[in-house]
Amino acid sequence: MKWTRACAVVVAGTLFSGIGGVSGIAGAQPAPPPPPATSAPFTTPNTDSCPFTIRPAPAVDLSEVPAPGTTAPAPMPVPSDPVGGDQLGGCGVILPAGAPPLPADIAASGWVLADANTGEVLAAKDPHGRYRPASTIKMLLALVALDELNLDTVITGTTEDANAEGSAVGIGKDGTYTNRQLMQGLVMASGNDAAHALARQLGGDAAAVKKMNALAADLGALDTRTATPSGLDGPGMSSSPYDLAVIFHTALQNPTFAELIHTETVEFPGFPKDPTIPEDQDRPGFTLANDNQLLYNYDGAMGGKTGFTDDARHTYVGAAQRNGRTLLITLMGGEAKPIRPWEQAARLLDFGFSLSPAMTVGTLTDLTSTDEKSDVTTTTAPVPLGEVSAAGATPGSEFSTTARAAIIGSGAAVVLGLIVGAVVLSRRRR
Repeated sequence: MKWTRACAVVVAGTLFSGIGGVSGIAGAQPAPPPPPATSAPFTTPNTDSCPFTIRPAPAVDLSEVPAPGTTAPAPMPVPSDPVGGDQLGGCGVILPAGAPPLPADIAASGWVLADANTGEVLAAKDPHGRYRPASTIKMLLALVALDELNLDTVITGTTEDANAEGSAVGIGKDGTYTNRQLMQGLVMASGNDAAHALARQLGGDAAAVKKMNALAADLGALDTRTATPSGLDGPGMSSSPYDLAVIFHTALQNPTFAELIHTETVEFPGFPKDPTIPEDQDRPGFTLANDNQLLYNYDGAMGGKTGFTDDARHTYVGAAQRNGRTLLITLMGGEAKPIRPWEQAARLLDFGFSLSPAMTVGTLTDLTSTDEKSDVTTTTAPVPLGEVSAAGATPGSEFSTTARAAIIGSGAAVVLGLIVGAVVLSRRRR
């Protein structure tokens, strides 16, 4: 069973039905309930035997059963060489020489800690293990939408938007929303209704998924196949802590995305009553609150993205800046015990800030591209990240994902060919 919408939003710590027309501060993705007091004592999952090298753990429900007449896709191929460096081919804990002990109470089966300025991986656990991403995969949808859609375009909500399965920001039929507001609902509240509204502008769910998967491949996220725009589980769904770090690293360089994840509250529109229901009422607008607790509780937090399904369990990405360093953390296959995922992320970020910048185990910036007509391979340099102010990035600032990393040729013929050709995203070949 998925964590469902139930037509409710959170206001002052209580749930209320959307039909009642109550306004207030709302966070549309309620936290899953804490584990029962009688649950077994916590132990950090052991992945030393590489149980998830090829595919995620078996599903616990029917979410990944193929539709009648179709078959589930084969697992994503496993690269012959570990992407990001040989050390990242390990399945257990991977630490640089001389690192102190890891913090306690980290429940995630896999995670990656990286420097977002240099692209260096500082530490990891099962970085290329295949796990389900849940709503963290909305980062890919956000990047595609930011690249293709005008944020000032106004769209009208549909019944299909409003009835999207899973967590919802609160879109209603005949409500009007700018794409910027949809992006706020997508990133701040993990709204699957917002994901649906954005995906239909990209050609529908299937077209949006195809574009998301193409972007993942362009970024070198070779463990990743998304099955739905929202992150709900589906046949073939797969990603890895390393891939989420690559995707998050790219997204952080987009000023609009950085602004969205750093925004604490924003006003969100209501929608009109259904004229076919005599007792129905207009739904007033409300204050939408970011559901990422790291943003409120961690010094230097830039924000991040939460995720949860029954099959994926808890997933999480977050980033913070301190003393000129920007670190990011990704968690997959986690539990909300003994502490919440954002608290586990905070402990790993503290661990990362305690390390020397020279202590690394791999890289996120091994971006390469090979000219199809030659054996010349070129490498791009990491893009430094600027400081994020309390107000976020400059409103309205845009960034084209497809123009983010121009390929640098190593010979005159290659350079000329690239100048004449279209600028494309660099591809990770390892």
